Amino acid sequence: MTDNQREMPHTVVLDAKGLRALAHPVRVQLVGLLRKHGPSTATRLADRLGLNSGATSYHLRQLDSAGFVEEDTERGNARERWWRSVHRTTQFKDTELAEREPEATLAYLQSVAALYTLRVQRALNEFQTIPRPWRDAFDMSDRPLRLTPEESRSLQEELTSVITRYRLDTPEAAAGAPEGAERVSVITLVLPELETE
Repeated sequence: MTDNQREMPHTVVLDAKGLRALAHPVRVQLVGLLRKHGPSTATRLADRLGLNSGATSYHLRQLDSAGFVEEDTERGNARERWWRSVHRTTQFKDTELAEREPEATLAYLQSVAALYTLRVQRALNEFQTIPRPWRDAFDMSDRPLRLTPEESRSLQEELTSVITRYRLDTPEAAAGAPEGAERVSVITLVLPELETE
């Protein structure tokens, strides 16, 4: 089995080093692109993001140092360095870490929120041109609930349980997906709106 055929670990749980490494919007996007499209070069990634390849290479090296990406030695040559993601997903749930690293936490969460906003805006921009079955499947909902923190955590667990019953989209799995299957982003947000007097 080659390195490209090995199973990618599913989830990385952020520690302080990882949180600081991802506290930059370009790095969050780079990891996302490598997970979504598979291995790529700094030049190709730079083109997708509208950056220069030098800046992209710098951010890839920072991500490599933090263990989020690695060089894909099965591809490329002396002039062309390929990169791949090490994990499929990232998890950040450490309240104590968030308290110890408030600036990095806010920067990371803002980068993720900005990326979600870009995805939603892209879907809206394409809404009128997508086939009717996909327009019928489109949903943007807001359901305000009144919950305790414990109920909110239970809701998150239930939503995760439902989502994991469906096919995860990976570059490797795309070939085996049923006809008509496309990538669908399911973005869940549980946002406390605490009342203050």
